[in-house]
Amino acid sequence: MEERYADFCGEATLSSDINRKTLIEKVKKALLEEAHKIRIEDEESCKSMGRYGLGLLEPGMGILTHCNAGTLATAKYGTCLSPLYLGKEKGYDFKVYADETRPLLQGARLTSWELKKAGVDVTLICDNMASQVMKNGWVQAVVVGCDRMAANGDGANKIGTSGVAILAKEYGIPFYMFVPTSTIDMKTENGDDIIIEERNGEEIYKMWYKKPMAPEGVKTFNPAFDVTNHKYITAIITEKGILRPPYNENIKKLMDGVE
Repeated sequence: MEERYADFCGEATLSSDINRKTLIEKVKKALLEEAHKIRIEDEESCKSMGRYGLGLLEPGMGILTHCNAGTLATAKYGTCLSPLYLGKEKGYDFKVYADETRPLLQGARLTSWELKKAGVDVTLICDNMASQVMKNGWVQAVVVGCDRMAANGDGANKIGTSGVAILAKEYGIPFYMFVPTSTIDMKTENGDDIIIEERNGEEIYKMWYKKPMAPEGVKTFNPAFDVTNHKYITAIITEKGILRPPYNENIKKLMDGVE
């Protein structure tokens, strides 16, 4: 792409309108071709994660997920939702429980919508109901995405993910984090070094209501993400394969191979 850009820059010295129009068309064509390549690469990466992830699951399982890492977030398959789509194609009949994911409700607005549209058996629950559905024995695996992973396996994901991981550990339920290798930051030693965005507190008590659901001016704490300690992660699924502890060693081996 850089070489082609350099060629365009050389042609840009031509001054006629015809040459400028030709150059613009070439740039547009090159950008579209590159966009298609990125889409195909992302789709293949997600499908690969789906295949690896599906190998960890069994037909008829109850599966809980948090936030959205599906077809609306990526190209076609998603990351942690990709095994659910592949499972649907194979008739696995998963029963999915989608956390609403407060305060922005990605699970409610996005995950439950796309899974229902795809014909997947999905039940929407409030975030604070995850413990109950686990206790009921309705969940046999948890699948989540990851926005950034440190070199030791600590993974940042949408707020609430860490709590789900801790609950899964308590109930003896495997917790699988789906992590594209592009998300792994080898320069970040551990999760303590990941800076978490704090958002406007009005999202908590005003955004979805006709009237505020808390006193005006109340103090709020609204972090967009939290970090799941690697000790709660049963396995990390990448497009290159499945990683097990010790993560600091196995992530390095994987990334050395990728590089």
